[in-house]
Amino acid sequence: MSYTALAGRIAVVTGAASGMGAETARLLAAHGAHVALLARREDRLKELAAEITAAGGTALAVAVDVTDQASVDAGAARIHAELGRVDLVVNSAGVMLPNPVDDGRIDEWTRMIDTNVTGALRIIRAFTADLVAAAADGRTADLVDISSIGAHVTFPNYAVYGATKAALTHLSASLRSELGPRDVRVTNIEPGLTDTELGSHIDNAELGEAGQLGAMFDTIGSLAATDVADLVAYVATRPRHVNLRQMVILPTRQA
Repeated sequence: MSYTALAGRIAVVTGAASGMGAETARLLAAHGAHVALLARREDRLKELAAEITAAGGTALAVAVDVTDQASVDAGAARIHAELGRVDLVVNSAGVMLPNPVDDGRIDEWTRMIDTNVTGALRIIRAFTADLVAAAADGRTADLVDISSIGAHVTFPNYAVYGATKAALTHLSASLRSELGPRDVRVTNIEPGLTDTELGSHIDNAELGEAGQLGAMFDTIGSLAATDVADLVAYVATRPRHVNLRQMVILPTRQA
């Protein structure tokens, strides 16, 4: 599909070192957006930026830890200096660490809350003024949050992860009441089972890629990260007066 309306837009994509974030950045840049790539792994970002540039696109690698306010502030300042005012923000950074709640993994709970919720809020805080100003100038302005089907479908051992994604889903809906009247679109996307690096972060063998999660992939199949990226590009290129508020994307076999 051609997404010519992306040409010239200034986009920020978090979680751009891999998975949905990286594929979203590739697709946006391929259709003419100038993309700031945000993640902690600077080496991965530089490789992706070089790939995009070699293909004729524009990309800026910005090493940012969304759990660190100073890091986000420094990244935002660099983006403003080198790319200008942002009109498309994609919150794709996330971490999924399932374990039984009675294991009491406060380390995992803190990491998920700091990344999936507070991290998204830090990015929103950093670029809301840009989005509002872009919309006031008559440009299309989008905030796209990547949540999860886990926001409202329960899975054993995923209680805290699901809670963080439910918070992001509700945050996105609530922000529409604040930003929509100022012509900033807010879209929440909830992917189902998707083939990304998230499974590799799980330290419980029974629940990880060799256990419960792997069995789900074998039984259901999965989305590719490119499928989610395609949906991000689609929602960001609708007519300016159209806001696709909530999008759920699942493998065909997932209930």
